[in-house]
Amino acid sequence: MCGIVAAAAGKNIVPVLVEGLKKLEYRGYDSAGLAVIGHSEIERVRSTGRVAELEAASAGTSAITGIAHTRWATHGIPSERNAHPHVSGSIAVVHNGIIENYETLRGELTAQGYVFTSDTDTESIAHLIQSTLKTEPDLLKAVQIACRHLVGAYAIAVIDQNQPGKIIVSAKARHCCLAYPTPATTPLPMPRPCCKSPATWSIWKMAILPS
Repeated sequence: MCGIVAAAAGKNIVPVLVEGLKKLEYRGYDSAGLAVIGHSEIERVRSTGRVAELEAASAGTSAITGIAHTRWATHGIPSERNAHPHVSGSIAVVHNGIIENYETLRGELTAQGYVFTSDTDTESIAHLIQSTLKTEPDLLKAVQIACRHLVGAYAIAVIDQNQPGKIIVSAKARHCCLAYPTPATTPLPMPRPCCKSPATWSIWKMAILPS
C-alpha cells in the first residue's frame, strides 16, 4: 500500500517528509522517494531500500516545499526508476492508487513527444499535468483539467518548481488527511475540491504554540 506525505513550511521540510514516511512504514513498501522545490529545479531523491537509506541520501537536501512517497509496486518492478516521485519538466507527482487508462494516456503523451523513463501508471499523470500547464499556467486549474482525463481510484500530490510554496492534492475514492497550523480562533475551512470526485477528507487542526 503506497503512502504519501507532503509539506510546505517556513523552514526545511525534508526531515518532516522523512519522519512522515517512517510512520507509514508499517503499511509495507518496496521503495521510497522525495522531491522538493530546489533553487533552480526539482530536486529528487529515490531509493529501493528502507526509509532510513532515503534519509541518509537526502541528508544534504533542504527546501520549504516538497512531497514524499513509499511505493508498493503495481505497475513495474521495484526499482529506483519506478519509484516515486515522478518528474516531468517543472513538476513532480506522487500517487496512490491505479490509473486504469494509463496505457491510452501513455500513447497519447508519447505522440506529443514526452519520453517515459518508468513502467508506472503514475508517470502518465506527471506528463499529463505538464502538458496541461502549456495552456493553463495555474497549477490548481491544470491539475483539475488533467484529473478529468484520469480513470480509476487515486490520491495525488503535485508540486511545481515555478510555483513554490504550493501543493495541489487531488483524490478520488481515496482518503486524504490535511493538517496545517492555524490560530485557535481561526475557522478551519474544508479543502477546496480539485475535481468533482468522491473522496474522504480529514482535517487536522494544529494550534500555533508560543515560541
